[in-house]
Amino acid sequence: MSICLSYSGAREIAEEILNDSFLKVFNNIKNYKHEVPFKHWLRRIVVNTSIDYYRANSKHNLLVDISEIEHSDFNQEILENLSVEDIMMLIRELPDQYRMVFNLYEIEGYKHNEIAEMMKITEATSRSYLKRAKEKLRQLYNEHIEQKVFKKEHAVV
Repeated sequence: MSICLSYSGAREIAEEILNDSFLKVFNNIKNYKHEVPFKHWLRRIVVNTSIDYYRANSKHNLLVDISEIEHSDFNQEILENLSVEDIMMLIRELPDQYRMVFNLYEIEGYKHNEIAEMMKITEATSRSYLKRAKEKLRQLYNEHIEQKVFKKEHAVV
């Protein structure tokens, strides 16, 4: 379920993706090759089902000019100061395209050419979505920290 949530951003959609994934597993169990651990095979199906859901339900894919892309490193300090739950909450707040690319690149370890092929977008668009996802996560992180500080300052003792 956590994989589905990281791609969908909403529990209801994640449940739908999970159900679709299990249907695919049951329908394709005869094709499972025992050389690959079952866990990896199942994960691959869940990720692919998430991508399929995104493709089928995305209203439009934006094409982005490569000139918009800047190289930016995501600040690892941000990730070190948040709990896993906080990180997942922030990722779920990303727009669909950004969340998909962020998950595929940063969490699943895919390269931009692979992401572009899976999502039917250009490599430049994949890079741009990743850059924008990181910028949005920085913004969400700052808002999250400001809320924590505000709550501490105004806590009733």
